[in-house]
Amino acid sequence: MAAISTTEKPHMTQIDLNTLNLQQLTQLKNQLDQELTVFQESLQTLKMARVKYSGSKEALEQFKPDWNEKQILVPLTGSMYVPGTIKDADNVIVDIGTGYYIENDLDSAKNFFKRRVDFVQEQMEKIEVLGMEKSKIRDAIREVMEIKLLQFEKELQKKREGIEKE
Repeated sequence: MAAISTTEKPHMTQIDLNTLNLQQLTQLKNQLDQELTVFQESLQTLKMARVKYSGSKEALEQFKPDWNEKQILVPLTGSMYVPGTIKDADNVIVDIGTGYYIENDLDSAKNFFKRRVDFVQEQMEKIEVLGMEKSKIRDAIREVMEIKLLQFEKELQKKREGIEKE
């Protein structure tokens, strides 16, 4: 039996793919293709976030306590920097999202970014598992579609042979 899910979940029902016609199978496959595209886009976004959080943590790892009064370049945009001076190398301001910032000591800030990297990694793993499951379902749908197409071609061939005999 070609079924969409091998284990039935509370929000999902098991469907025998053989009971669906080609149009229904095509719609289901197209829906899965769209979902897989969304998963791929989400994974890309999460990978970028992980890189940014990892980069921030690594930058904090470079901070040294004797950097007070050290001259640096402060980024204003992606390509514009202005000169600045480190006033307190033991504390940093961290962007926690949606325009909110907090002041943290270096260890707390490093821990914040480590937790963010771990959280993003967990989300990526969840999406990858879902994506693999959806991909398996799509492959099963393709197999059933191919079988149905072959059956349809055989029926057409039989009809043609029957017409030729008459």
